[in-house]
Amino acid sequence: MRILLLEDETDIRQTLAASLREAQFAVDEVGRASEARNMAEMYPYDAFVVDVRLPDGPSAGYEFVRWLREHGMHTPALLLTARDAVEDRIAGLDAGADDYLVKPFHVGEVHARLRALLRRVRVMPTSAFVHGELRVDWTTRIVSVAGRPANLTAKEYGILELLVSHPGRIFTREEITDRVWDENFSAATNIVDVYVKNLRKKLGDWTVETVRGLGYRFPPP
Repeated sequence: MRILLLEDETDIRQTLAASLREAQFAVDEVGRASEARNMAEMYPYDAFVVDVRLPDGPSAGYEFVRWLREHGMHTPALLLTARDAVEDRIAGLDAGADDYLVKPFHVGEVHARLRALLRRVRVMPTSAFVHGELRVDWTTRIVSVAGRPANLTAKEYGILELLVSHPGRIFTREEITDRVWDENFSAATNIVDVYVKNLRKKLGDWTVETVRGLGYRFPPP
């Protein structure tokens, strides 16, 4: 899943971004709300992690979330702030945020809250996706075939999760890179094809269909 992290404190931003990447998220980092607005218009994010106090203003995080909602973007937003007063939490939620975490925080809690927000938005009816011998556990991110772990890399899992979350839908290579990689990735490469080839080796050729001239999909039900 692709996350936009809006945090102006460099140490916090870099530490949190590194931990999210280790947890298999693709992360874009910015330090100003103005930059975040530009990024939000360019890329399809799955969630936003937003600091409240920014160089743009003491309540710029609230204003950014409000801007998202006013522009029809209903992507989950998690606010980070040192303000712990009840009225501050109310202000953040009223601005359109989905959750609120007070500094200092443990990065593990950020991960857990993001997973909870993403589960809520995707409305998964069960804790796992099962199709034939293939099983994808949404919580643990463990993928198995006939009960045997598939040992996927982070990007392999990201592509698989995207496809199985929308069975039958065709994703172009550009759409896949936009959702699974961050802004530093060069879409001019054939890296998606390489990862799809690896997925087929590990899971079976049937798991990812090529739709000639269009892209890839998980077989429709």
